Amino acid sequence: MSTHSTQSKRVLICGSIAFDTIMVFEGRFKDQILPDQVHILNVAFLVPSLRKDWGGCAGNIAYSLNMLGGKPVPMATIGHDAGGYFQRLQTLGIETTCVKQVSEEFTAQAFITTDLDDNQITAFHPGAMSHSHLNKVSDAGDIAIGIIAPDGRDGMMQHAEQFAAAGVPFVFDPGQGLPMFGKPELDRFLELATYAAVNDYEAKMLCDRTGLTLEQISEKLEALVVTRGAEGSWIFEKGQRHDIPCVKAEKIADPTGCGDAYRGGLLYGLTEGMGIVNAAKLASLMGSLKIAVKGPQTYQYSQEEIASRFAAAFGHQPW
Repeated sequence: MSTHSTQSKRVLICGSIAFDTIMVFEGRFKDQILPDQVHILNVAFLVPSLRKDWGGCAGNIAYSLNMLGGKPVPMATIGHDAGGYFQRLQTLGIETTCVKQVSEEFTAQAFITTDLDDNQITAFHPGAMSHSHLNKVSDAGDIAIGIIAPDGRDGMMQHAEQFAAAGVPFVFDPGQGLPMFGKPELDRFLELATYAAVNDYEAKMLCDRTGLTLEQISEKLEALVVTRGAEGSWIFEKGQRHDIPCVKAEKIADPTGCGDAYRGGLLYGLTEGMGIVNAAKLASLMGSLKIAVKGPQTYQYSQEEIASRFAAAFGHQPW
């Protein structure tokens, strides 16, 4: 499966770096959108609350993995407006050698308006993310494992081929990018990947598009991870399903970035040889730490605090 050096613990995180602008409308969309007037839809929402977050799957996963003491190497394309994000990664001690600037584009940006019922209207501008195919896995040097998170379509497909050609194991994590792919592309991703990670909604779509059951998908992989929110997660491995409980969060503040925090824990566990089940337990803990705060990159814990919380949740030490 792999010809990579066992000395390196660098993790190549292919995905987006983005800015998230979160706005809260203190009403309900359904009261403003009149069903008999949708042919002339023209609405304005007053949003007294607004915040800007560092986001994007590559940035969020790298943040989680870095907190655990891992060695994330985000591979992403950013625009001319991302100087502050670039500096932030460097301040955190995250390697930026594989972050490429596309000077004529904006950095990917999501504009999310939420109402009092937690309904969301999102506008997403991919910008520089559409150029992700300009990055090549071979540019990263020695890598222990990789992940393909949502990114430009061509980039995701090419990076999968490049990981496989280099003999580097990787996690296929299609996320919100899954609708871009049909059965032939998804079959190819599953053929090349070592692991796959999806949430329960994406798992259903993956089954529908490939015509396979979760068990059949897992047979193509070393393990299939299905996250299920408050229900915990499932690990399908060698014909067995392991049920990983959800770690109870101190409070539910913001689910944005929880899946990425989970993946940071998963990747750390895999590079440290914890095995997929214990890696998923650590992943579950990281998701619960993230959901307790607003923003995908604002939670902060030491390795000692994380180990202590892991032991409290699962009854044994993580490392």
